[in-house]
Amino acid sequence: MSKKIQIFDTTLRDGEQVPGCQLKTEEKIIIARELEHLGVDVIEAGFPISSPGDFLSVVEISKAVTEPVVCGLTRAKKEDIDVAAEALHHAKRGRIHTGIGSSDVHIKHKFRSTREQILEQGVWATQYAKAKGYEVEFYAEDAGRADLEFLAKLIEAVIAAGADVVNIPDTTGYCLPHLYGKRIQYLVENVKNIHQAVISVHCHNDLGLATANTIAGLINGAGQAEVTINGIGERAGNTSLEEVAMILQTHKDLELYTNIKSQKIYALSQLVSSMMRMPVQANKAVVGKNAFAHSSGIHQDGFLKHAENYEIMNPADVGVPSSSIVLTARSGRAALKHRLELLGYHVAGDDLNTIYESFLVVADEKKEVNDGDLIMIATSMPVLAKP
Repeated sequence: MSKKIQIFDTTLRDGEQVPGCQLKTEEKIIIARELEHLGVDVIEAGFPISSPGDFLSVVEISKAVTEPVVCGLTRAKKEDIDVAAEALHHAKRGRIHTGIGSSDVHIKHKFRSTREQILEQGVWATQYAKAKGYEVEFYAEDAGRADLEFLAKLIEAVIAAGADVVNIPDTTGYCLPHLYGKRIQYLVENVKNIHQAVISVHCHNDLGLATANTIAGLINGAGQAEVTINGIGERAGNTSLEEVAMILQTHKDLELYTNIKSQKIYALSQLVSSMMRMPVQANKAVVGKNAFAHSSGIHQDGFLKHAENYEIMNPADVGVPSSSIVLTARSGRAALKHRLELLGYHVAGDDLNTIYESFLVVADEKKEVNDGDLIMIATSMPVLAKP
């Protein structure tokens, strides 16, 4: 039986922490509504105590959306939790996301504390947040580097204190997928009350492993993935929503699914990119401009014969209108013939070889040959004539 994976989107909180990408409240509301239409389950709307703007954004997003849970981040501090609870007052379903560091590195060098004190503060924060009447998610910051026995003890204690969701972040992007998966498996097998809460995975991309670690966590028992549009976020970014959604949609054998309406992905990717002034890299999986583009002659020939030779996703499934054949000096005759036919020119055999030689001369001079270039070549070649 397939398992539903909750999608927790933190584009408006962790994603907005990218330098230069801060949004106004009205911009956040626009994105939040699109996230609701996309089908996300939870929207982390901000860190209410961090600034008046973040507080206002959580308030207004709580009013603007109906279906998703609206979440506000806090530290394990009374004033943080009080302010978050106030900001979530209008939420149909609100969640306080509180927590504290769990690795010895954080305990010693960030909090200058002890494991015992961290455990006590984590339990107190969970109980205090729960008393506010909202869902509570507890994050064990830097769980990817935490001592496993202590991490299990901490998670068991906060679940007993009322945590509805336990977040196991790979805060520094340190973990390898098989080891992160084993971390989640260890918690499933060794925390006696683990089934009273949803396990969440929140992975960073410092080593380029955020998506792989997230999938490993989901395979091993996590039920919520924390993601951002376009993978934006602190340092090298967070796990990409679009990658997780399409991995689960493509690999149905995993028997995991989301409620993401994938046809809306590309448009929202472009909206976030534009509003945050953060270009999407051309080779970005799923939403990059080259994700469905083919320029190598071997690939173009195979794609034109049967799209599935080189595409494991239909571009329409993510809202991209169509695949593209990009003509460069690496392109072959099949792609050239295809593009010429789209322009109304039909050629084959020796005539195609002749045209191809002229095409290569132009292609060597330019990075990409466009339709205008092809028409100029066609009109200068007597062998080409429109029917």
